[in-house]
Amino acid sequence: MKPVRSLARVMLSGIFVVSGARTLYNPQRLVAAAQPITDRIAPLISNAAPKLPTDTTTLIRTNAAVQLAAGLMLATGRFARPAALVLAGTLVPVTAAGHPFWKNDDPAMRNNNQVHFLKNLGLFGGLLLAAADTEGKPGLRWRAGHRIGHSRRSVTRAVRTARREARIAALSASTARRLPG
Repeated sequence: MKPVRSLARVMLSGIFVVSGARTLYNPQRLVAAAQPITDRIAPLISNAAPKLPTDTTTLIRTNAAVQLAAGLMLATGRFARPAALVLAGTLVPVTAAGHPFWKNDDPAMRNNNQVHFLKNLGLFGGLLLAAADTEGKPGLRWRAGHRIGHSRRSVTRAVRTARREARIAALSASTARRLPG
């Protein structure tokens, strides 16, 4: 299953690596489409971290760099699960800014944006699957639950053994009292 998983990760990350590199090289082509989204989130960034730049071009370049780096991490399998979550997070503003089909009056443009919106939605689902993929190894939740179950069984066994030993000790004491001498 490892070759299939590795190939799927490379195929899933390809769009992020290529578009991240293109956008990093030429962010100006996306400024007009991204402006409404960046205008909304710029005050949030300013409030959270006042020293971070909030201009549209810098935000586009930052998103592109994150997509490029996380795409490469996903493709190589290094920190693949966190990288998939990061890519899913970067996909939300890109989809909202780039493919607002609900705003188009032209039916052809609306259809085109709707197809790309649904494509990005499918990529989002694939990234969520990649983020949840434990490669056949038990996840942290399963391991913790397994340890808790093991501990409960051990405690139950210890309580049973202690009760049995207490009964044996009580019987031995009562037998010893009955014996002469």
